Amino acid sequence: MGDNSPQDGAENGPHLEAKGPDVGAQSERIPNGEPALQTRLYKRRWVIVFLFSCYSLCNAYQWIQYGIISNIIMKFYKVDGFAVDWLSMVYMLAYIPLIFPATWILDKKGLRFTALLANALNCAGTWIKVASARPDLFWVTMLGQCASSLAQIFILGMPSILASTWFGADEVSTACSIGVFGNQLGIAIGFLVPPILVPNVDDMDELAYHIRVMFYICAGVSTFIFVLVVMVFQERPEIPPTQSQAQARNSHPDEYSYQASIMRLLRNKPFMLLVISYGLNVGCFYAISTLLNRMIIEHYPGEEVNAGRIGLTIVIAGMAGSLLCGIWLDKTKTYKQTTLVVYVLSLAGMLVYAFTLNLGRLWVVFITAGALGFFMTGYLPLGFEFAVELTFPESEGTSSGLLNCSAQIFGIIFTIGQGKILDKWGTFAGNIFLCVFLLIGTLLTGLIKSDLRRQKANQQTEVQTVSRTSVQDYGATACSDSWKPQF
Repeated sequence: MGDNSPQDGAENGPHLEAKGPDVGAQSERIPNGEPALQTRLYKRRWVIVFLFSCYSLCNAYQWIQYGIISNIIMKFYKVDGFAVDWLSMVYMLAYIPLIFPATWILDKKGLRFTALLANALNCAGTWIKVASARPDLFWVTMLGQCASSLAQIFILGMPSILASTWFGADEVSTACSIGVFGNQLGIAIGFLVPPILVPNVDDMDELAYHIRVMFYICAGVSTFIFVLVVMVFQERPEIPPTQSQAQARNSHPDEYSYQASIMRLLRNKPFMLLVISYGLNVGCFYAISTLLNRMIIEHYPGEEVNAGRIGLTIVIAGMAGSLLCGIWLDKTKTYKQTTLVVYVLSLAGMLVYAFTLNLGRLWVVFITAGALGFFMTGYLPLGFEFAVELTFPESEGTSSGLLNCSAQIFGIIFTIGQGKILDKWGTFAGNIFLCVFLLIGTLLTGLIKSDLRRQKANQQTEVQTVSRTSVQDYGATACSDSWKPQF
């Protein structure tokens, strides 16, 4: 059972007592010399990040479940491709106006309240869609998708703040990668499962049955995860994991202003360059994911299942890239260099994918799509963690929210733009369209000044602690020597 510290009584919100042996418990002082909370790592942190990954997975799955079988959905609901694209783009559209209220709720109400709200909306959306498995109920399935899209507003910005709240200084990038990993795994399942569950059959009754089964499975899983979140998810550890978190807890609530924080972020030039470059990269990923079925079917008719498998390849490779990039950041702290290299390789992967898609060989598409996904999706946690470094001590939820808002705006622009180009000039022109913006994002990333504020705060505390300990040891030694017999 984790030991309680005197400061634990100040913790707000419901929580479960941390269990299991702690790691690295210590007491230090913050830079101004004031006593700080002990720092301690709890085993429960892995349960929390795993549970977050699960409900992020369930929500992300729903984002792409229509798009990867867009030709089947068009036939069933008797709508055009643009209407089906909006089933994915509604996720992006909802995020843009509601991100600021969502980050305010995250800052004011905390992780547990936000997690409960996100899961309630997600669960409601899945059950609404269960009732929409009829050809005349496209508006109902759109309503359910809207509810799920509201849930993702409270999910996308959480990985970095959850990592900072629960994990040590040498683990935050890895933990953030695990949080992003869950989201990407959900997209991967969204690419793989719907083409298997919903075959392209002509009988509308049979097709309705398969679509209903798909909706029921998703609703059952989301309900189970919701129950787990209610029972297990904890607000924060009783003792903070790092000195930067200890400083944040010691700050007076009246000293924090959400509006002032937003203004400081908007005036932070390196961060704003990252906001734009992040939006360009992730917006390209959103467009590719939404339109993948259309691109594959154009060159490989009847290959709906393989279109899903190619999407799966993109995301699985990206998850590997995310984890490796997170581990690399924790080891090297080379935020700008790593981000820039991965961005350049994303551009290279997009170019190779554009030039090989129409070769008529599916195995080539699998390879090039996997390479593209490794770097483009692997970039996601890099952007989150680099933003936290550039903006410390601002709220991680606010900085992540601005990154994701940029991604949603560019995602809508790129999805609509590439979709129109696909219809008029084909897939090659559409993919080159994305390459141009990835090149712009690469150049902007190179202009970012690497000001690692969080690292400086942790290092300053460590140096002052070591210096203070050395002085105390020297004084104790001198005192001891003064009592030695003199001959």
